[in-house]
Amino acid sequence: MARATEQNSEQVRVDSWLWAARIFKSRNRAKTAVTGGKVHVNGNRVKPSRPVRVGETLEVTRDQDMLELVVKSLASRRGPASVAALLYEETEVSIERRKLAAEQRARTRDGFIGVAKKPDRNTRRKLRNLKSGRR
Repeated sequence: MARATEQNSEQVRVDSWLWAARIFKSRNRAKTAVTGGKVHVNGNRVKPSRPVRVGETLEVTRDQDMLELVVKSLASRRGPASVAALLYEETEVSIERRKLAAEQRARTRDGFIGVAKKPDRNTRRKLRNLKSGRR
């Protein structure tokens, strides 16, 4: 069985390509995203075994972000990040959308003051008494 290599293959599985392009940390996560409807190729929901071709547009929902990628090259093996960055190009609309979403998430965190340190024994005792209704 011949494995697809970087330039001499015409098609690669979509889950394998997403993993090789470092969109997902593992192939299993890529497969789960594809089966869960988080990946669309040219606007259509696909299965993990669907071949991806150069020039196709992928819409990937990852965490809170939606990426719109154009396939520039194929690879079925994961390589260095510098090589993975050459496999796709993110559209300008996608970049702007992600920036706006990140700014909005940052604004919702404004004013949040986290706990400076873990409560000591006396503070824990007071909290426990307060919760249980004792004085």
